[in-house]
Amino acid sequence: MARKLNIAPVFADFVESELLPAIGFDADEFWEGVATIIDDLTPVNRELLQIRDDLQAKIDAWHVSKRGTDWQHAEYVEFLIQIGYLQISDDFPQIETDNVDAEIATVAGPQLVVPVSNSRFAINAANARWGSLYDALYGTDVIADSGGQEHGDGYNPARGAAVIQRASAFLDGALPLAGTSHADVNAYGLDHAEEGLRFVASLANGETCGLEDATQFRGHAETEEESRFLFRNHSLHIEVVINPDHPIGKDATANVADVVLESAVSTIQDCEDSVAAVDAEDKVEVYRNWLGLMQGNLEAVFSKGGKPSTRTLARDRVYTDLDGKDLILSGRSLLLVRNVGHLMATDAILDSDGNEVFEGILDAIVTTACAMTDRLRDGLQPNSRTGSIYIVKPKMHGPHEVAFTDTLFGRVEQLFDLQPNTIKVGIMDEERRTTVNLPACIGAARNRVVFINTGFLDRTGDEIHTSMQAGPVLPKEEIKQQPWIAAYENWNVDVGIRCGLPGRAQIGKGMWPKPDEMQQMMASKQAHPEAGANCAWVPSPTAATLHAMHYHAVDVRQTQKKLAKRKLASIDDILTPPLTTAESLSATTIQSDLDNNAQGILGYVVRWIDQGVGCSKVPDIDDVGLMEDRATLRISSQHIANWLLHGVATEQQVTDTFKRMAKIVDEQNSGDPYYSRMSDNFEASIAFQAACALVFKGIEQPSGYTEPLLHQYRRDKKAEIRGG
Repeated sequence: MARKLNIAPVFADFVESELLPAIGFDADEFWEGVATIIDDLTPVNRELLQIRDDLQAKIDAWHVSKRGTDWQHAEYVEFLIQIGYLQISDDFPQIETDNVDAEIATVAGPQLVVPVSNSRFAINAANARWGSLYDALYGTDVIADSGGQEHGDGYNPARGAAVIQRASAFLDGALPLAGTSHADVNAYGLDHAEEGLRFVASLANGETCGLEDATQFRGHAETEEESRFLFRNHSLHIEVVINPDHPIGKDATANVADVVLESAVSTIQDCEDSVAAVDAEDKVEVYRNWLGLMQGNLEAVFSKGGKPSTRTLARDRVYTDLDGKDLILSGRSLLLVRNVGHLMATDAILDSDGNEVFEGILDAIVTTACAMTDRLRDGLQPNSRTGSIYIVKPKMHGPHEVAFTDTLFGRVEQLFDLQPNTIKVGIMDEERRTTVNLPACIGAARNRVVFINTGFLDRTGDEIHTSMQAGPVLPKEEIKQQPWIAAYENWNVDVGIRCGLPGRAQIGKGMWPKPDEMQQMMASKQAHPEAGANCAWVPSPTAATLHAMHYHAVDVRQTQKKLAKRKLASIDDILTPPLTTAESLSATTIQSDLDNNAQGILGYVVRWIDQGVGCSKVPDIDDVGLMEDRATLRISSQHIANWLLHGVATEQQVTDTFKRMAKIVDEQNSGDPYYSRMSDNFEASIAFQAACALVFKGIEQPSGYTEPLLHQYRRDKKAEIRGG
């Protein structure tokens, strides 16, 4: 018999009045099942966390024992094997995942990541499956804001003409016409020929031509106002909208009023790094939004231009195919949900000993239950046409922790009487012990794996923490240039290909961090599909539409086939820490890095603690807006902690830096009416104290994670607000 649980009233009410009625599940059976899973798996979870601590203690002791000697790489690798940290094997287990939706298995494209706690952001991301290329080009710096093409308050025809020209060039690459350019077309139309319906383009001289590849044309839709032609390239759809009465279309080549791209093919609705959920009340907000997304009825009400506005999920898109039948495409991104990792606990439920239960266990149960409503929704295609549930699992350390997740998901399937392996898993390759043992990690969940990816920031945070006692690390920007990071990125792709992910699962790359710098993104992010990644993270729907252009330029599946023949990336490079010496760092370099790190920490933490914002665009020290979440915080705090430990910087120097940077952050946020200044009273500012604690207590934090301290200080802030 399972032990009795102490359930927070706000959480119990959500489960019993909203969640369980939506799936027709009995409350007593649910709570008994939850209690049994918690009883059985909590000890295993605790043991896995203890293994993390034990391995770190052994590594710390080894590095301390080697101080003052030259780096002995072979000896270091052998030591890691002896303690069970590194498992050397030539085996590449083949995944056997079935019932995977095409958006994951075969379609390469952008992937959004969004905090599910923000209903407006969550809906916008879900609706980002389709995006206007005209809007994305016109509204960003991809089109130069100069030479008469300035982005002013009203419509600028010169800027619009540049957009149309860029869109025509894109169509020439993705949907080439036979013998001409899209820029030279007078009109588009349909030819009802004997061999069947085909798409044609009419030229100024009266001649017509078709696509070089006629099979790219997929269908059309007609209304009184406009015609829409649907195409497909590299499995991604393109819609060309014709409207001669449209403000843009009336002056555009062939009256093209817009080019709409299939953009965010998949979206991760995040319960973890981008969310500030520190108690039962916060968790209910997270779960309720995920439930609404799965049911299809989530709404966001907000003020826009001084008027109330309501945002809902987009409807499906209906076309007529070449045989005259309905062709229905989802209007929404395929949604995955990112659960919390194995470390944190939540007061949504206390066990019979009064301990908070592991949040990752509860996430698996509740987000799965929410996703079960997907198959019951009316009026929309289901999120998963194969009946699968997609959960991304972060911050797992090695194959035993992946195996634990596999067991947990199996127990959840038993609770809800789901078919085995209904719940699929995305493995975040962002911890060092997962990276070096990635084949075994994939093998531990070979029937569930649908996703692996790299995440430089968390991975670097763990790199610094794991090698904390080895010596001072390089300046943060120089770490990115070291051989280990390129080997890590290549290793993830190499292992994914060798383990059979192409055609069954996603191999992903990390986030573009500068949401306002789209020209830079367009110049650099094509490197991700060229590296063999069939998805890569973007920070906004607009960025998704622009990044989609890269997947039309690169055939990722063919790229993966070529990469399958290259030499496997070097584990020795991956296991070489990015170390330097204190003597090689100039005073200017040290202070510059301290300033950069401290300003970034403060800019993020002040919103997290004071306003409960888990992910936001934070201006850096040069006022460039960067998307920040806990991963960025982890690397910055661990970096300063490392330099403190090894005498690169002093405690007084770091304290002075934080106080000086707090004044800058206060000024950067002066326009926010909800902002509380830190520099007016450093001792009274909970946010300032939290930011400092992340550094001065950084070495003792498990794996260098920021969550334990953030949760503690955010709870303190909420208590202060309630008391006030």
